[in-house]
Amino acid sequence: MSEEIRKELLSPCGLYCGVCGIRFAHVEQDQKLKESLARVYGLSPEDIQCEGCLSSVVFKFCRICALKKCAGEKGYEGCHQCVDFPCAHVQNYPWPEAKTMILEAIPRWREMGTRQWVEAEEERYRCPHCNALLFRGVKTCRKCRQKMERK
Repeated sequence: MSEEIRKELLSPCGLYCGVCGIRFAHVEQDQKLKESLARVYGLSPEDIQCEGCLSSVVFKFCRICALKKCAGEKGYEGCHQCVDFPCAHVQNYPWPEAKTMILEAIPRWREMGTRQWVEAEEERYRCPHCNALLFRGVKTCRKCRQKMERK
């Protein structure tokens, strides 16, 4: 990765925004994906908007995230810098699947450093058939339509 790291995509919790479906749906103005995600989150498609956790357009639930608030108050880029990880905020995270991803991502971020971690997250979510960047939880590549294994 020769380009600059996009800081607005570095969610403090470790759920890297560069591979977030909500961000994909918003940035690409994909109404079908917005409708699908809205059902998952119990929201309206208009609520599916985000340009990254640390941007000026932040998803509704990420605006009130205890992990994001805590890291900000401590002056941390993310939970990977905190000696208290995993803390009560992580243990009480409201979405079990996301909590599992956080518990896996933060130690990797800590070990690799930001640049390598971002590169690894983007590589991890690439289609093995066409190399398109995917988002977490995608079942079919949006470019080549191949079925994806869970990551």
